Amino acid sequence: MDQQTRDYQRVAKAIRFLGEQRVSQPSLPEVAAHVGVSPAHFQRLFTRWAGVSPKRYVQYLTLDHARRLLADRYSVLDTAYESGLSSPGRLHDLFVTWEAMTPGEYAERGSGLEIAYGWFPTRFGEVLALGTRRGLCGLAFAADEGREAVFEDMAARWPRASLVEDPARLEGVVERAFDGGETRLLLSGTPFQIKVWEALLRIPSGFVTTYEEVARAIGQPRAARAAGTAIGRNPVSWLIPCHRALRKSGELGGYRWGADVKRAMLAWESVRANGGAAAPESRCREVLAECSGSGPDQFLSPRPRTSAMP
Repeated sequence: MDQQTRDYQRVAKAIRFLGEQRVSQPSLPEVAAHVGVSPAHFQRLFTRWAGVSPKRYVQYLTLDHARRLLADRYSVLDTAYESGLSSPGRLHDLFVTWEAMTPGEYAERGSGLEIAYGWFPTRFGEVLALGTRRGLCGLAFAADEGREAVFEDMAARWPRASLVEDPARLEGVVERAFDGGETRLLLSGTPFQIKVWEALLRIPSGFVTTYEEVARAIGQPRAARAAGTAIGRNPVSWLIPCHRALRKSGELGGYRWGADVKRAMLAWESVRANGGAAAPESRCREVLAECSGSGPDQFLSPRPRTSAMP
């Protein structure tokens, strides 16, 4: 098992424990004991994973952190993208270029399409990646449900496609997805879902919004519940940041890949947004395009890094 995956498993265990013991507010030695490591090891683990000490990091794991985010870092999607570009506390320089399948292609449910897939370690646990010549079409975390259930879910979204296990074809793009390189996406969804996912791309790293704001941003302010459902169907976790959408009460709300993963992502991004760890500036770029299905296999080719370290 990769070191990142082992680290995340212990982080996730600590997150669950802190949630269960939120009234008693356990000390760091108590959390370390629950995770099964010494306090010194716990210190090193968190510093390696989060880039800051456990004492500083734990504040981002409390249940009321989401409420503070909503109060202090609420993002109105009309202006979030523009204002976020110059924000000094961004996560990394991430370019996301994406295209939506045409209605005809969507109706075909992947017929004639070859999709490569593979499993990869990440700082948030093991992830299943799926990709075609035209872009990455799936990122799904397995920590909550396990490999089998996650694979069945993602494969069911492309019932007529040919799925081929070939992690070597995806290794480069997965690395760029999590480390700050340019990434191409191929999205398959209804027009409503595509609008919702596009809105999510406008939320800067370290900020959050609500399901109601997403619905308003796509011109359907009464469709918050439907927007929440579409957010839950997001096929490309992390890159399309559905983890940044909360309930207006400040509760985390659901997350398809597990509440522990969502809380860990928000905490990890918050550390960087608050200057807790050095990281390149983050940006998102969206491109809508009609798809012809032809062309070179660009997304699988190495791309130059475009991130600029501060």
